[in-house]
Amino acid sequence: MLAMMEALAAIKAFVASGGPILYWIAALAFAMWTLIFERLWFYKGSLGKIKAQTVELWEARGERKSWNSRQIRKALISRAASKINQNLDLLGTMVTLCPLLGLLGTVTGMIEVFNVLAVTGGGDAKSMASGVSRATIPTMAGMVAALSGVFGTTLINRIAERENHMLEDQLTMDH
Repeated sequence: MLAMMEALAAIKAFVASGGPILYWIAALAFAMWTLIFERLWFYKGSLGKIKAQTVELWEARGERKSWNSRQIRKALISRAASKINQNLDLLGTMVTLCPLLGLLGTVTGMIEVFNVLAVTGGGDAKSMASGVSRATIPTMAGMVAALSGVFGTTLINRIAERENHMLEDQLTMDH
């Protein structure tokens, strides 16, 4: 319990030195990783059933060489691919937003530095240091969140691409 209280105090001190933008970056990173884990969970669980249903529908067709059957195959693949690729664009947007929020924190921190310069005439280095801290910590936090998201979304995109290709390969036209 004491360790948890100390960790919470350290987080509060970090946020105080970085400014309120850190809450937005943390919320965005949490939502981003929630979606990444949801996609991984989907690929390990429900995707197998969706692929099996799609293959079953295709194999139930007696004729698979005509133009109509090609269009039906494309539609089946498209329906499954839309489920496989669900939220991938949103994840990419979230990764892009992380450093932008960090830059917003940088701007607000620099505004604080300029405010201190205007009020004190540039003589109070201690007050300027807190503004510089508020300028650099959000940038670092945004970049860390974005880099972690890049690794997660790269993994998800590779799995999605592989699953799409595997489904296309399973729906053969040669019967």
